[in-house]
Amino acid sequence: QVQLVESGGGLVQAGGSLRLSCAASGPTFSRYGMGWFRQAPGKEREFVAAIVWSGGRTTYADSVKDRFTISRDNAKNTVYLQMNSLKPEDTAVYYCAARSGPGMVNGRYYDYWGQGTQVTVSS
Repeated sequence: QVQLVESGGGLVQAGGSLRLSCAASGPTFSRYGMGWFRQAPGKEREFVAAIVWSGGRTTYADSVKDRFTISRDNAKNTVYLQMNSLKPEDTAVYYCAARSGPGMVNGRYYDYWGQGTQVTVSS
């Protein structure tokens, strides 16, 4: 069982930066691939970024590539999402999730989800 708690969301102006953190409980965090997803009002949840258990491979949605960076610190049981050059269209609730199997992009392969943190980007 893995419990996930996101933090770091907030209100920022367009062009600004935020760093989201996701703290995981449980001794098996390093066995899980991790991902970030987001859901804007009236829209479906969408994939943002993912990282494998070792941190050696990452993948990003085209909409955030070159602006966002996912990383993890297995010693701290934490995964991060550094978000730069934020745009109003990045406004959403951001969720971290943990998966034990393959399928980095599809949310159906993720076993555990956090409660989410709100990110609002003003124009």
